[in-house]
Amino acid sequence: MVKYLEVEQNKLISDLRSQEEEALTQHIADDIGVPYIDLTGQTINTDALKLITIKVACGMENLDELKKLIGIDKLSSDEQMALNKKVLESGEMATFAMVGKKLEIAVKSPTNPITIAEVNRLEGLGYQTNLSMASSRSLKKAWGRYNDISASEAGRGGLLDISDENLQEIVTNVHKDIDVETRLKKIFEEKDSHQISKIMETVFGSGIALGSSDVHFEPEETFTRLRLREDGVLQEIARIDPVIYQRLLNRVKFISGMKLTDVTTAQDGRFTIVYKGMDVEVRVAVAPGAYNQSIVLRILNPEGLAVDFEKLGIQPKLFKILEREISKPNGMILTTGPTGSGKTTTLYSFLKKVYDPGNKIITIEDPIEYHLPGITQEQVSHEKGFDFLAGLRAALRQDPDIIMVGEIRDKETATIAVNASLTGHMVFSTLHTNSAAGTIPRLLDLGIQPGILAAALTVSIAQRLLRKLCPACKKAIELEPDKMALLKKIVENAERLGKDMATYNVSSSMNMVVYGPVGCEKCNMTGFKGRVGLYEAILTDDIIAKEMTKVPTPTERDIKKAAEHQKILTMIEDGVVKILSGLTSYDEVQEVVDLSEDVQVTVGSELPSGSADNKLRSEDQERIHSESLDQKPLRSSAASNLLSTNPDLDSSSGEEIALLVDYLKILEDHQKKNPEVGIADKIARVQHMIISLLENNPHLDQLFTSVNPGIVVRDQIEGLMSELKTLEADQTQNPNLGIADKIASIRNTIQSMRSEVVK
Repeated sequence: MVKYLEVEQNKLISDLRSQEEEALTQHIADDIGVPYIDLTGQTINTDALKLITIKVACGMENLDELKKLIGIDKLSSDEQMALNKKVLESGEMATFAMVGKKLEIAVKSPTNPITIAEVNRLEGLGYQTNLSMASSRSLKKAWGRYNDISASEAGRGGLLDISDENLQEIVTNVHKDIDVETRLKKIFEEKDSHQISKIMETVFGSGIALGSSDVHFEPEETFTRLRLREDGVLQEIARIDPVIYQRLLNRVKFISGMKLTDVTTAQDGRFTIVYKGMDVEVRVAVAPGAYNQSIVLRILNPEGLAVDFEKLGIQPKLFKILEREISKPNGMILTTGPTGSGKTTTLYSFLKKVYDPGNKIITIEDPIEYHLPGITQEQVSHEKGFDFLAGLRAALRQDPDIIMVGEIRDKETATIAVNASLTGHMVFSTLHTNSAAGTIPRLLDLGIQPGILAAALTVSIAQRLLRKLCPACKKAIELEPDKMALLKKIVENAERLGKDMATYNVSSSMNMVVYGPVGCEKCNMTGFKGRVGLYEAILTDDIIAKEMTKVPTPTERDIKKAAEHQKILTMIEDGVVKILSGLTSYDEVQEVVDLSEDVQVTVGSELPSGSADNKLRSEDQERIHSESLDQKPLRSSAASNLLSTNPDLDSSSGEEIALLVDYLKILEDHQKKNPEVGIADKIARVQHMIISLLENNPHLDQLFTSVNPGIVVRDQIEGLMSELKTLEADQTQNPNLGIADKIASIRNTIQSMRSEVVK
């Protein structure tokens, strides 16, 4: 009985001491204004806990010492003193919770030098830290979970283990694709127990060294192809044995949180590697294939995304405009362009430029690609119902000065973004259109009122990414006469519109010199090194605002025409400047923009062979481009009689209708052969042709007959316009969906409406 009472008494004393320690810790926390927390009833997040090593957290070198610390009452007094001394020489801290990049840290003392240094390290990695004071008893409870981390890691057997030191060694010594291939061949031959980890280490280190954005594993029947996307172009690196690849696939799926047994559906995941103390996020996409599942890894390297505003390649005039506009206290700046055109990098550079400790900046992203110090970044989670709309609503309740929304894709998000810009916030976001001029019609289509949009939208920007010629090996080349003539024509048109091309050392009268790629060791034998942006922009000034409010809704071409007075280079003109300055090649620019788009083709001339229009060319199109309507009339005698008796009718109306039908047939044939190639800009041209017919021909009804009795011809044409507008919007959002059948339907309707007098 006495022994029993002694045990109870010792337990009571221990409990009282614990209560006194908790009370004292809470009292001190209240005095210095730091939150108090008791971790004994708190769930400990092991992913957060392992951000700080055992040694930094509690001074222990290994788990055996940690176990002694947890059961310290069973040790001798000397052993207890030795362990207590180690604890006092540590940070006495624990990271116990984490949501995104927000960390909750429990500390014994917020003034401990080791604690301060560790908090600074975590914040340098982009984490947002929140400190609370905890007692030693609480901290021991958290430290005990290090044992769970170790058991979990051991149970995973051969999990990805990439050393930051090894990564840095690879980055230092890998300079070209052959270096990667040589390293991988050696690893394939070794076949040791760490083979998969070494392959992963080499792939990621090489990807960082070569500036690769993506890693592709593509299974074939007898091997798996490994390719890296360098400067936007995939380069084959090595071929992997199917047995090794299967192990690699399993490892990637496991660390990405995917189901290993699911081999028939696509899965997405992500994991993190550490390079130079920074978190490098890796997004993973696995999809089933004919021979095995393929893998695409997107490397979100902070160093690759951290491009300064001054280094984007923006033309000087536009740079000054954007520098002024992004510094304003409110407004909305939108960037547009296809996937992979550098929109996110541009927005990040804006945020870095305008960042000030006195401003509150919030971003809503999917995903967070680069952690910006001092900026609150929210991750979209569709599973939890936290999309761009919900994120934007939540952000506005946090008193922000600047908001970045990853993408505007629906009416609700667009409406809230516009309202935010009108109520004292600066809003940055992206939109899917082909050009800066296309931004306004797109927002109007989403339901934004023209007057409100005119007050909210500050600048619309469009951009593309293209490769830069390697400065070490590029050489002057002789360009084909038709291509050189096209460059000269573009410069002449820009000068005619009053654009100061001399600012860029370019003029239509100069001796134009064009450069092309060669290939050397410095550029990995590709002839290109690095990438730069092509940019265009439209400011919302009084003229543009007036154009917005016109009825019917202005087209992309209308906005583009109204913006000519701003004298800002278009992407085409920016591309020509970069070609003539030797920064890039003709073919590289032609790959991302249609250089011939705004150039009027004369009789007998042909577009350069690489142009988008030339890709649409067929026998019918050759006829359209080779015959001038005013020199080789196509109208029938009946049409001539009609025109002679109706002097108010445009003399070329019949030919324009024939041209319209022919052009629709060309588009239809092209879509049948290439349904994955978007033609939104071509559909816009069809709309413009119809608008011209409506505006310039008051007696147009005499050239058409209504397909449906009781419906006015012009109303039917307006219906076709509405159908074309919807088709253009669909193509802009989903350019890889074929629309040959829809174009055929529109063409058949127009053909059915044509009067006998035109036939």
